[in-house]
Amino acid sequence: MTGPTPLTLASIRRAPKAVLHDHLDGGLRPATVLELAAGCGYDQLPATDADALGRWFRDAADSGSLERYLETFAHTVAVMQTPEGLRRVAREAAEDLAADGVVYAEVRFAPEQHLERGLTLDEVVEHTLAGFREGEEIAAAAGNPIRMTCLLTAMRHAARSLEIAELAVRFRPRGVGGFDIAGAEAGYPPTRHLDAFEYMRANNAHFTIHAGEAFGLPSIHEALAFCGCDRLGHGVRITDDIFDGAAAAATPAPEGTTVPDHSGLRLGLVANYVRDKRIPLELCPSSNVQTGAVPSLDKHPFDLLARLRFRVTVNTDNRLMSDTDMSREMLKLVETFGYGWSDLERFTINAMKSAFIPFPDRLRLIDEVIKPGYAVLIG
Repeated sequence: MTGPTPLTLASIRRAPKAVLHDHLDGGLRPATVLELAAGCGYDQLPATDADALGRWFRDAADSGSLERYLETFAHTVAVMQTPEGLRRVAREAAEDLAADGVVYAEVRFAPEQHLERGLTLDEVVEHTLAGFREGEEIAAAAGNPIRMTCLLTAMRHAARSLEIAELAVRFRPRGVGGFDIAGAEAGYPPTRHLDAFEYMRANNAHFTIHAGEAFGLPSIHEALAFCGCDRLGHGVRITDDIFDGAAAAATPAPEGTTVPDHSGLRLGLVANYVRDKRIPLELCPSSNVQTGAVPSLDKHPFDLLARLRFRVTVNTDNRLMSDTDMSREMLKLVETFGYGWSDLERFTINAMKSAFIPFPDRLRLIDEVIKPGYAVLIG
């Protein structure tokens, strides 16, 4: 090769990728939803063929409201109430991610939402992990090796977070990498689940928190200062704490409340802390637009945060609802902000550095898979 491979959807699919924020119940194949619904007697689907159903999920998720966006999950969760349903969805998630060039994936779901047909929490996790292992084996046989890590999520409007945190620690030796809380942010601050986060810290376990998506800086501050999270799920509202330098100079903030940046901007103390501590931001470009967290892709703070050297990562969030995958998310960033292969490599290494697996495993994937894979594409 004499130069870099042109950046296209096909070439980006060949690049090794890592995803940290992908919801299991947001990534089903439309055809699978239909088949599982028929098998379990669920008759509430809004469409009866795969193409129409896929369009319905995408259109329904485009409301601009996180609460409306979350309503679409009623249908996917309904067909994930049996051992067969959980194993199949998990298996296909691994296959689909691997086919897209993802070499490391953290896929999260809320076990408490899958108990309607008599499964226990432990059984839900066991069947899901079995599906991930099956998917890994199928992907490897197809020449697309992937490592799947499961994150267990508690719903922030419910009261089972400590129980789910204990479940995450109990299944840590079997492939559960950490814990999360998710759901509507407004009215449900992360500190409502402080006992769960204290349990995770007491057991030296990893956790991330959905914060700074539909709610602003106070959600991020609580997640960091009181809960002690390792990563921020979304975190786009960190820009509420980044100020134009000229405006700040005209109306000075109280001494010690902002920090000057060489770019001419000033960072508030929360934003500065996030950057200084290299706290990863699990940014999900398409989803952030759909939920109204940002007004449009060209106004997404991804590029600002990348230029300010925050630890930004690219993620899918919900592949079904956003009609997306990692390659398409990366292509959108390339087309919107003009990124090249070295940028995509940096974002991928950011994610891999932030993964909830042991350091030697992270390093091996970076040195033996990600860097060589991008070296071929960069030329």
